[in-house]
Amino acid sequence: MKTDYDVIVIGGGHNGLVAAAWLAKARRKVLVLERRKTLGGVASTEELIPGNQFNIGAPDAGMLLPQVNDAFDLKRHGLELIENPVAAFDPVTGLTLWRDAEKTQQELSILSPKDADSWPKYLKQTERFANILAQMAGLQPFALKGSPLGLLLSWARLALRLRGLGGKDMMEFLRVLPMSAYQFLNERFESDALKGLLSSVALTGLMQGPRAAGTAFMLLYQQIGGPNGGYRSSRTVRGGVGQLITALAKAAHAAGAEIRTGAAVQSLLTENGRVTGVHLASGEEIRAKAVLSSADPRTTFLDVLGALELSPRFSRRFRNLKFQGSTASVHLALSGLPDFPRANGDVQRLSGSIVICPSIDYAERAHDDAKYGRFSENPILEIRIPSLLDPSLAPTGRYTMSIIFRFAPYRLRESDWDSQREQLGDVAVSTLAKYAPNIQALVTDRRVITPLEYEKEYGLAEGSISHGQMGLDQLLLMRPVPGFVGYRSPAAGLYLCGAGAHPGVGVTGAPGLNAAKQAHKELR
Repeated sequence: MKTDYDVIVIGGGHNGLVAAAWLAKARRKVLVLERRKTLGGVASTEELIPGNQFNIGAPDAGMLLPQVNDAFDLKRHGLELIENPVAAFDPVTGLTLWRDAEKTQQELSILSPKDADSWPKYLKQTERFANILAQMAGLQPFALKGSPLGLLLSWARLALRLRGLGGKDMMEFLRVLPMSAYQFLNERFESDALKGLLSSVALTGLMQGPRAAGTAFMLLYQQIGGPNGGYRSSRTVRGGVGQLITALAKAAHAAGAEIRTGAAVQSLLTENGRVTGVHLASGEEIRAKAVLSSADPRTTFLDVLGALELSPRFSRRFRNLKFQGSTASVHLALSGLPDFPRANGDVQRLSGSIVICPSIDYAERAHDDAKYGRFSENPILEIRIPSLLDPSLAPTGRYTMSIIFRFAPYRLRESDWDSQREQLGDVAVSTLAKYAPNIQALVTDRRVITPLEYEKEYGLAEGSISHGQMGLDQLLLMRPVPGFVGYRSPAAGLYLCGAGAHPGVGVTGAPGLNAAKQAHKELR
C-alpha cells in the first residue's frame, strides 16, 4: 500500500506536538492535523479581551517532564521560564507557601506550631512520592500475566527500585495512593487553612470532593514536574503557556514534521482491520503507516474510528468512560492591582496561585453543589495574576487575572450554560471580593469559559480537562480502560497519545513522548 506519511498525528496540542517532534527526529515522515486555526488547544494563550493575553486552560508549564524539555532543547526554540519564589497564597489567613521551606515554616508557626514542625517531613515525603510518580509517568506500560492489581504492584516496585527506596517507603507509598486527601492531610496537619489550601490541588479536574478515595493520588501527581513549596508544580512561561506550544511547533518543524491547521479529521481509513490513514472533513484522504490521536478516547474510538471497528467489549468500555468535566474559568482585564488586605502590601505574595479554599469542609461543600447539578455557590477559586511576572500580557499599567472555578458541572440539572455563564462569572468575582474588596471596581472586561465551551471550542469531551476522570478505576494500567496495553489501541496502527492515555492530565508531554516511542518501535 502506498502511503503519504509514516505517521499522522491528530491534534496540535502539546502532546501531539511532542509526539510529532520526537518521531520526526527519529527520521519518520510526520504530518500533524489540527482542527482549529491555531495550535495548542487548552494549552494555548489567546487574546480573549482586546489587548490582553490569557492562558486558556493550563496556567503554566510546571508539570512538563524534564525528559521532554531535554529531548528538544526548547530553550533554543524560544521557551523562557520565569522563576517565582511563591507557590501559593491564602487570602483568608494570609498564609503563603514559599519555595523556601524555612519561610513557610515561619508563617505556619503563627497558625500552628505543630504544623510548622511537620512541614519539612511533609515536603520530603511528598517530593519523594511525586518523584516515583514522575518516573512512572515516563515508563511505557507493559502487559504481564496477572490481575490489574498485580500489574500495578509490579510497576510500582519497578519505579521504587529505580529510586532505591526501601520496603517501608514502598508500603507507605502504596498505602497512600488510594487514600482520600482528607485522610492524607488529617494524618499530617491540624490547621484548617493549610489543609484547605493543599486539598484544592487534590481536586484538579475531578468531580469529587476531598473525602473521595484516590484524591491523595492527585495531590501527589500535581507535583510530578518538580518541587514547588508543597503545592502543585509551577513554572511560568514568558509570553504565556502558548509559547511552549510555539517552541514545540518550531522543534517539530526543525526536525522535518509538517503541520496543518484548519484540518479536521472526520474519520479513519481502515483496511483488513488496520488503520491506514485519515479522511478529512474537506473530503481529502491521506494515507499513513500509523496514526496517533491526541483527542480523547471516546472521540478517537467511537466517533473517528467507529464502534464497528472495535470488539463489543472495548466498545462498551469506551462508552462507559467517565468524563464529568468540573472546571470553568473566568478571565478578567483589570485597570489596577487588586488589594488583598492579608498580603499586608507585599505584592510578591500575589505572584503565585491565590487560592480560596479555607478548609477541607469548604471544599466538600463546594462539591456538594455540583453533585446536584449546580455550580458551586461558594466555589474553590485558584487565581493567577500572570501580568505581575510578565507585564507583556497586559497594556502598560494594567493587569490580567485568570480564575479557575471549581466546581462547575458539565450538565446543569435545572438550567443551561448559555443562560448561566455570566452568573458564574458574577459568583467568581463576588467570592473574590470578600478577600480583595476593590476587585469589582477594577474589572474593565471579562470572559467566562464554561465546561460546554471547553467541549465545543477546544475539543474537551464533557469539558473534561483530563480527557476522562482520573479516578482509581481510570488510572495507571487501567487508563483509559482495562485491557488497553500501553498506547497501542485495539485497532492495529492506531495509538493514543493524549491525556486520556497514561499518565493523564497536565502539561507533562509524557503521553505524547511515550506513544511516539512505542509507535516508532512497532512501525514496519
